[in-house]
Amino acid sequence: MTNRPKRCDGCRNGEALGFSFSMAFQPIMDLSTAKPFAYEALVRGREGQSAQSVLAQVTPENRYAFDQQCRVKAIQTAAAAGLLDTPAKLSINFLPNAVYEPKACIKLTLKTAAAIDFPTDRLIFEFTENEEMVDPAHVSKIVDSYKRMGFGTALDDFGAGHAGLNLLARFQPDIIKVDMELVRGLDASLPKRIIIDAIVKMCAKLDIVVIAEGIETDAELDALRAIGVRYIQGYLFAKPAFERLPVVHLPAETLARSA
Repeated sequence: MTNRPKRCDGCRNGEALGFSFSMAFQPIMDLSTAKPFAYEALVRGREGQSAQSVLAQVTPENRYAFDQQCRVKAIQTAAAAGLLDTPAKLSINFLPNAVYEPKACIKLTLKTAAAIDFPTDRLIFEFTENEEMVDPAHVSKIVDSYKRMGFGTALDDFGAGHAGLNLLARFQPDIIKVDMELVRGLDASLPKRIIIDAIVKMCAKLDIVVIAEGIETDAELDALRAIGVRYIQGYLFAKPAFERLPVVHLPAETLARSA
């Protein structure tokens, strides 16, 4: 417990990382409008290198500063790319185990948003259940705090991580993103369609928005639409674009149905 104040100071002070990085953006599409609901900020190397090349440099000593600087970089880069000229939100990944105290560790984010007039109600913070929750009660506190501050919250890779339904029973984010392995080939898999249908119905009762990620084929899209999934993300629509908002490619049938 004695090292927590030091870690919290590291968050607030934005310690030097010793490496630089930037962001790419991928749209999360709203099938009812055929327009982006949000753009997810994805970490990249300074010249567009893979996320893994950046994450490999993150250590227990610098992860607190890295988490803070990812938020800053995402907001600044999204604004420079023109996101504020659209109605879309910005979804930023964060590391739950890198947040010491939610109100303290959000200060730099709020300061950055205020400096460029980025409305905080257009920010979504998403975390993955693939990262084992060292302290689920602490994660619940983060989610509750962010909700009270007006941010959106999202649980990424749902169905592929350590806690699954047990985690969702402890706290309810605004959004869950169904893991791409459940989406891949669901048009040819009755069990996958039944599972996703159950997730959609469960989340409707919990007032949670469902996003399906990793869509690559028209058949997967059609199957998700038949189940009632409204928000989707994947290469079928756009690959991540480095430091800019990508051009979205929509199947003709999608455009017709949203008209």
